Amino acid sequence: MAVTKEQILAAADQIAAEGQRPTLEAVRQITGGSYTTISPVLNEWKAKQASAAAPIREPAPQAVADRLAEVGAEVWSIALELANARLASEREALEKARADLEADRVEATELADRLAGQVDELQSRLASIEAAEAAARGEADTLRDQLAAAQEQAHTAEARAQEIERRAGELRTELDRAHQDADQVRAALAEQQKANQTTIAQLEQARAELATVKAKAEAADQAHQEQRKQAATEAHRMAEKLTTAQAERDQARKEASAAREEAARLAGQLQAHQEQAAALLARINPAESKPASTRKKGGE
Repeated sequence: MAVTKEQILAAADQIAAEGQRPTLEAVRQITGGSYTTISPVLNEWKAKQASAAAPIREPAPQAVADRLAEVGAEVWSIALELANARLASEREALEKARADLEADRVEATELADRLAGQVDELQSRLASIEAAEAAARGEADTLRDQLAAAQEQAHTAEARAQEIERRAGELRTELDRAHQDADQVRAALAEQQKANQTTIAQLEQARAELATVKAKAEAADQAHQEQRKQAATEAHRMAEKLTTAQAERDQARKEASAAREEAARLAGQLQAHQEQAAALLARINPAESKPASTRKKGGE
């Protein structure tokens, strides 16, 4: 909103009433506006104040006029002419000085307006710079927070990596133990197979002995009845021995079958350990198998 002449005059009156000298800046602080608008109104106000304070020119007092009348009216006329000429010269000089001062004032006013515009522009740029600085501070704080979070994540990841490495070492140890257990199972299975072969050989030997005993019993049946009875007894004993051997063979076969199943199960677990070592959750505790066969001596 443009400032009015009345507002400028009222502001000048207010400043003068407070005992201060009205200046462009003092009036501008009250009314706002530009120096170009305020300057001519303030000059007009100052001119009115100067004219109001100018002394009143009066004719010479009667006493002076009476005494000068003795010298003569001509001397007074000459004095007045000299005074008026001097006054005109002073007025001309004053007008020239006033014109120069007005030009300087206009130039100063224009310069003040330009400076005021530059000040406003600088203040606006300063506000923009301060806003950019505040935004940069906020961004820097955000980046610092992100850096701290990234460092925390890095520490956490490093700890997890160490834990994974430790767990992997434990899994490798358990895998080695599983390999050892599997080797023990294979050894036990080999021993069981050997025991089965021994049992089968004993069974074949018992059959051969039974056939021999039967042959002897038939040859001696006619000659010696008593020997037949003994042979029958011996045959019965051998039959029981054969039955026992067959039972032991069946038991050995069952144990061998169980051992093979256990070996297959352990082999499957070993394969699972090899393929999924990172997911190993329990150790393998296989039961050790002992040969159940009983060695038998040959016939009489």
